[in-house]
Amino acid sequence: MKPRWIIIATTVVLLIAAFWLWFGHRGSATSMDDILLLLPDGTSFSDPRVTLWLDAASEEGLHVVPMQDSEFVRPFFRQPNCAGIILPDSIHQRAGDSFIAAIRRFVLGGGQLMLVFDAGTLTPEGKYPRDWSRLSDLAGIDYALYDQLHDNTIRWGSVATDRATIQQMNIPPGKYFPFQRTTTRPAPTAGAAGIGGGDVEVQLRRYKFGELNYPSFVTSGSSSGRVLFHSPGGVVASEHAFGKGSVLFVNLPLGYLKANTDGLLLHAFLQYFAVHTLSLPALLSVPDGIGGLVLNWHVDSNAAIKPLEDLRSWALLRQGRFSIHVTAGPDASKPGDHFGFDVPHNALSQQLIREHIARGDEIGSHGGWIHDYFSAHVDKDDPKDLEKYLVWNKDALEAVTHKPVVEYSAPNGNQPKWVTHWLDTHGFVAYYYTGDSGMAPTQGYRDGVREGQNLWAFPVAHLNQDAAFEEMVRDGYPSSQIQEWLQAMTDFAAGFRTARLVYFHPPGIVGYRKAIDNWMRQTSGLEKTRQFRWYTMTELARFLNSRKQVSWNASQAGGLVTISATHPQDLQHETWRLSAARFSEPVVVRGSAQVTRANDGWMVVAGPGQELQFETKMVNP
Repeated sequence: MKPRWIIIATTVVLLIAAFWLWFGHRGSATSMDDILLLLPDGTSFSDPRVTLWLDAASEEGLHVVPMQDSEFVRPFFRQPNCAGIILPDSIHQRAGDSFIAAIRRFVLGGGQLMLVFDAGTLTPEGKYPRDWSRLSDLAGIDYALYDQLHDNTIRWGSVATDRATIQQMNIPPGKYFPFQRTTTRPAPTAGAAGIGGGDVEVQLRRYKFGELNYPSFVTSGSSSGRVLFHSPGGVVASEHAFGKGSVLFVNLPLGYLKANTDGLLLHAFLQYFAVHTLSLPALLSVPDGIGGLVLNWHVDSNAAIKPLEDLRSWALLRQGRFSIHVTAGPDASKPGDHFGFDVPHNALSQQLIREHIARGDEIGSHGGWIHDYFSAHVDKDDPKDLEKYLVWNKDALEAVTHKPVVEYSAPNGNQPKWVTHWLDTHGFVAYYYTGDSGMAPTQGYRDGVREGQNLWAFPVAHLNQDAAFEEMVRDGYPSSQIQEWLQAMTDFAAGFRTARLVYFHPPGIVGYRKAIDNWMRQTSGLEKTRQFRWYTMTELARFLNSRKQVSWNASQAGGLVTISATHPQDLQHETWRLSAARFSEPVVVRGSAQVTRANDGWMVVAGPGQELQFETKMVNP
C-alpha cells in the first residue's frame, strides 16, 4: 500500500493538471462576444426580470449570458472570459462588499461594465450604505444619497440630451423632439440616421401624451466622464474610464421599464454598450440586413371607401407590400348605425380588399366588428361577451381573402391582456402596439411578464405625441414637417438596418398627396439600391420567429475569430454585421454567404443551407 502522503500528493498533482488543462482548453478558443448578466445567487434564469434582458439581447442579435455572483467571484479561480458585464436594476439591488470589490477589480483590470440604476445600492441587509453608493467611483458621479435626501433620493423628470449624442443611440426621430432631418446618410455604427447633428437639446417623448418623465437617482457634483443624458435631478447616463476599463452608467430602471411596456431605453443602451463600447458582431433583425418600414393602414368604417378608391392612382400604390387592417362589420360607432366597412355585404369593400390581396398586401383584423363600440368595451366588459366580435371580424375577412388572418391592430390602441392572449391562441403572429413606442418589433412584456411565445408586437412610430395624420393636423404640423419626419424615419430604418411601423387611416392621408409622393421618390430610390425595403407585419414576424432558431457563436483563438451558425431548416437571409474598425474582411469557410462592405461595417448575408462558418481577424484586439 502506498504511503498516505504519496496518495495526497498524487491527488493534488492531478487536480492541478486538470485545472490547467481545463483553463488551457478554454484559453485556446474562448467566446469573445459574451456579455455576462450578473445575478444574485439563487436567482432563477427563468425569472422574467432575467428573461427580459435575454430576450432583448436576442432581438438585438447579441449574446447575453446569465451568471450568478458566486460563479463570477470564485476564490482561487480566475474570473470568466467575457466581452463585458451588466449589473441589472431591480433584481440586483443588494450586494456584499466582497462582490463590489470584485466588480471594481474587474474594471480596473480592463473590463467593461454596464451599471444600471439601483444595482448594488443596498447592503445584503437591504439598507443604503452611508453617504452614497459604493459604486459611485465606478459611475463617476455620487448617487443614491439616501442619508442626505431620504424620500427625495429618487426624482422624476424629463430626460434630455443633444443631437450629437442621440445619433449614437438606436432611437428613432419623433421619439425625441425637436428633430431635424439631414440628407447626409450615416454610418450604421455611428447611430445617426437621418437626424441633424449639433448641440441642440432634445427630449424623449411618448405617443398620445408627449411629456415623458422617468425616475432616476439625484446625483451630486459633476461627472468625471462624458454625460450622455441628463434630467433635472442630474446625470441620467454617462460613460467613464476607470483604471484600464470603462463604465457605462445608466441611472434609469431599464429592466423595470421594459417589464411595463417601455423597453426602448433598455434596447438602446444595450445596443450602445455592445456596438459602441465593445464593437461586438451582431445578428441583424431584418432579412438580408436591409432595413425598412411597415406601413400599417387602419380601415375603420365606410368613410375609408372613397379614399381607398382615390389612392389607386397614387405613387404609394406602386410600392409596398403593406399591412392593411380592417374592421369588417356593418356598423362603426354603435350597433345599428350602418357606418361600417361591411365586408360581408358591401361588394365594393370586398373588391378593394381583393385588389390589395392581388398586390401582395397582407389583410389584418382591426379590432372586433364595430370599431368604436369594441374599443370602448374591450377593457370593461366580460371577455366572454366580446370574443365573438373578434371571431366575426376574423371570419368575415377570411371569407374574402381565402387565407388565414394573422395580423391585428387594436382600435384606438386599446388592447387589454386578454386580447393578446386570444391572438396568441388563435394563430396570429403580429399586432400593432401603442406600448414600447418607437421600438422595433419586439416580444412584449406587460406587468412584468412576456406576452405570447411566437407573437410579435409592432410598436408604433410617432412624431412627438402624434402618429396618425389627423392627429398631426390637430396639433398644427405643416405638411412639410410631416414629410420630413417620414423621410427621417426611412433614413433611420435604412441606416440602422432595422424595421419600424408607421400607420395611418385612409381618410387622414388624402390631403397629403404631395408629401407622400415626395416620400415615395425617396423610398423608391433607396429600394433600387437595396438600402430599403417595405415589409408586412407577417413577413417580419415569421422571419423573426425563424431567426430565434439560429444557433451561433463567436470563438477566438489568438487573433483569429470564427463565427459558426446553424439552423434546423435554412439560414438564408440571416445577416451578421461586424465593425470594419475591429475586424478584417470575413472569409467564408463553410456554407454559403455573400460578404460586402457597408460604410464602416462588414455584412455577411447567409445563402441557402443549414450551416455557415466564417473567419475574420482582429484588427484592433
